[in-house]
Amino acid sequence: MNLPNKLTLFRVILIPFFVAVLLLFPDSVKGRLAADGIFILASLTDMLDGKIARKYNLVTNFGKFMDPLADKLLVCSAMICLIELSEIPSWIVIVIISREFIISGFRLIASDNGIVIAASYWGKFKTVFQMLMIIVMIAEPLHPALKTLAAVLMWIALILTVVSLIDYILKNKDVLKEQG
Repeated sequence: MNLPNKLTLFRVILIPFFVAVLLLFPDSVKGRLAADGIFILASLTDMLDGKIARKYNLVTNFGKFMDPLADKLLVCSAMICLIELSEIPSWIVIVIISREFIISGFRLIASDNGIVIAASYWGKFKTVFQMLMIIVMIAEPLHPALKTLAAVLMWIALILTVVSLIDYILKNKDVLKEQG
């Protein structure tokens, strides 16, 4: 197994530790900082594994499948925890998770037809802003100024989620046409 794939697996392994720390110690400064640290480390592995894979030509089918799945697991786990802590509205998380299911469905249909749907810049921006939103929301109780920043990042992430969904659908609408 190559380094990018190990980083992807490491990101998945970090998720239960992140969830446990955040939900077990939500009112503790140390707990919040530890949860944020784990989330930031996991998020950085996302950036790093892709750069290494492309730079050293280590792109694998495992990585193509697991990297986006690991991202979805990390981000969705964090947002579900934030619902539990009453720090993000559930309807926003539902919109974000719905987008992920729709895109995954598109990719599955495309794959059955031998088509690979690459990540778009809109999708990458969406992921970055979702991760930034989560980082700030976890830290929000530690400083009052973070409340406004968290709200702004939440709305940007939501808008980018919808824009990236529309972009994927428009660019890949032919995937839905039945193959004769």
